[in-house]
Amino acid sequence: MRIAVIGATGNVGTAVLSRLQRAAADREAIQRSGFDTSQDTGGLSITAIARTVPDTSQAPYDGVDWHAIDIGADEGREALTVALAGTDAVVHLAWAIQPNRDEAAMHRTNVTGTANALAAAGAAGVRHFVCASSVGAYSPSDKDTRKDESWPTGGIDSSHYSRHKAEQERLLDAFEHDFPEIAVARLRPGLIFQGRAGSEIGRYFLGPLVPKVLLGGLPLPLVPIPASFVFQAVHADDVADAYWRVVARRASGAFNIAAEPELTPERVADLLGARRVIGFPARLLRWIVGASWSLGLQRTDPGWIDMAALCPVMDTSRAREVLGWEAGHSSREAMAEVLAGLRGGRGLGGSPKLYPRSGE
Repeated sequence: MRIAVIGATGNVGTAVLSRLQRAAADREAIQRSGFDTSQDTGGLSITAIARTVPDTSQAPYDGVDWHAIDIGADEGREALTVALAGTDAVVHLAWAIQPNRDEAAMHRTNVTGTANALAAAGAAGVRHFVCASSVGAYSPSDKDTRKDESWPTGGIDSSHYSRHKAEQERLLDAFEHDFPEIAVARLRPGLIFQGRAGSEIGRYFLGPLVPKVLLGGLPLPLVPIPASFVFQAVHADDVADAYWRVVARRASGAFNIAAEPELTPERVADLLGARRVIGFPARLLRWIVGASWSLGLQRTDPGWIDMAALCPVMDTSRAREVLGWEAGHSSREAMAEVLAGLRGGRGLGGSPKLYPRSGE
């Protein structure tokens, strides 16, 4: 069985490579697990695709067939078709959230790149296409009741991330219609954290002017977290396990992926060692974030505030029932680990995405 991972050097891609390599090394465990061994998963091999090839002398990037491809380019579609030849399953993870001042550049990777990956998978005759969607694909919702995978995926208009995820969902719908013989799965995780993604998350969302040492290094007296900021998180290793279970079972459809408990304003304040400012309005925080982003003081645009306030709290029952998936880390553990990674500038030296902070 050959699995191709598109976007294999970032937070999730690195974790997925690690999980696939553990599966490839343990055939007996696979057979005991009840996975679909008719696909000969004991002979698993991995093709990895990224814009920039990492240091292949370091785990988990070693022992993998690498291809450097710009998936958003016309020639990228052709190169993907060649790279996917003989592949049984594709796990598509590639996504850009920077430069968020250039939406056309992000759209090229996120939406055009997904369209190219789907076209290449269809042309190469793969049997299974597994795509990284997100809680951000969902339409606005209250936080009072959990929403399952049937909640609409119309996105949140004010967020480029959410708009692109909604467009990606429509591409997957069209592909399912055009290629009914190919199983299509889409995972919709909450925020994905791990310690070695600390530097990457800091670069993408905070920037060099935000004192990252405050995020767990020193106690904060007060934090302004609006009441509507109830969200879900999951550890990257647990997301990677979900991807492996989808591939091994050749599962199709959508899967919400998140750990327990949901992260409320009070729980986040506790993790930050702070007291929450009660009654702080989301619209004021949005204005502050928007102004500081416009001035170049930090890298989070105000669309992320809208997603925090409007994304649903997901029901993850289907992942447990169909995949037998359970998170091995709580959401609090995942967030605590990434806060420690932010504080310490943690990363992974061999990755062009996860490299550690140095003098930032």
